[in-house]
Amino acid sequence: MTTASSLNRLPLGAHLVGSVPLADSESVFREAATRLGSRLRRIPDGETGIRTNWIQWQWPLLALVAQLETADEEPGPWGPRFKLRDGESITASDLPDTGYRDAALESWLVFSRLKHEGVIAPATRFQVCLPTPLAVTHIRIVPAAQGAVEQAYEDKLLGELDDIVEAIPADQLAIQWDTAVEFAVLEGLLDTFVADPEPDILDRLLQLGDHVPTDVEMGYHLCYGDVEHQHFVQPADTGKLVAIANGVAAGLDRPLNWIHMPVPRDRSDADYFAPLGDLRLHPETELYLGLVHITDGMDGARPRIAAARRFVDDFGVATECGFGRRPAETIPALLDLHAEVSRLLT
Repeated sequence: MTTASSLNRLPLGAHLVGSVPLADSESVFREAATRLGSRLRRIPDGETGIRTNWIQWQWPLLALVAQLETADEEPGPWGPRFKLRDGESITASDLPDTGYRDAALESWLVFSRLKHEGVIAPATRFQVCLPTPLAVTHIRIVPAAQGAVEQAYEDKLLGELDDIVEAIPADQLAIQWDTAVEFAVLEGLLDTFVADPEPDILDRLLQLGDHVPTDVEMGYHLCYGDVEHQHFVQPADTGKLVAIANGVAAGLDRPLNWIHMPVPRDRSDADYFAPLGDLRLHPETELYLGLVHITDGMDGARPRIAAARRFVDDFGVATECGFGRRPAETIPALLDLHAEVSRLLT
C-alpha cells in the first residue's frame, strides 16, 4: 500500500464526472475529445436528454411498480416517497428496466464509430456512470421499505450492468459508481434503515465494485450533491471522503482505478485538505480533485491546487459534480478550463 503522494507517474490530467448538457452523446464525445484530448483517459456520454438531472428520471419508473404506493404520511425532503403496499414483497422482476443498459449500449455505438474515425484517441475508454441503489431508494422510498426495494433495484441494475460488460469490450469500458446520497446518510441528513452507516455503506460500495470484471476499469465519484449548485451540507473537510476512499481501496478484490472527491469553491485552506495526508491508495488508483469551478476559473484553481499539494501531490482535476444543471452554451468554456487547469499539474 502506498500514499497517493508517493506515486511517481505522469500527471493525470482531467476527469469528467458525468452529465454534460449538450444535444446528444456524439456532441459530448466530440467536444471532450477535441478540447481535452490526451488529458482525458475516459469520456462519459454526458447523460443527455432525460438523464441530465442525475437519478430524477428513475422516479417515474418507481411509480409504475404495482407493489409500491405513495406514502402521503411520510413525505421526504425532496418530494413524495413510496412505500410497499400492505402484504407485498418486491423483487427485481417486479421493476421495469432502469434504462441505464439501453442508454449505454446506444452511446457505445457512437463512441465506437468516433474512435474508428479517429475523433477519439485509441487509448480512451467509454465511461458508464451508474447510481448506487442506495441513492435511488433513499430519496424516494420510506425507511421501512428501503431495504427490500434497494435489494430489488440492485439486482435489476447489476443485471443490466452484466449486459453492458458483455456487449462492450473490456479494454474499451470503464464503470463509475456515483456515490452522493451516501454522504447525506453519513452526515445524518436522511432517515435511513441502515443501522451502522459507515461500515454498511462501505459494504455496499465494495459489493458494487467487485461486481465489475477486473479487466474493466472501475472508479467512484464521491459527492456532496449539486442541487441548484449547492451541497446538501458543506463538508467540514475531506475526512469522510478519505475514510470511504481508504475503505474501498483496502476492501476491494479488484483494482480501484480512480477516486474523485469534491472541493468546494471557497475552500483553499489547509484544514479542508489535511485529511488527504491519511489517504492510502494502491499505485494503480488515480485521484481526481473536483477543484475546477467556472465561476472563478484559473484564479480560484491555483490556490486550491497549492493547498491540496501540501498533503498530496499526485492528482488530476475535475469539477465537483456533473455539468447537467449548467446552460449548454457554457460547456465549451468549461471543458477548456479543465484543460487549462490540468496544465498547472505538469
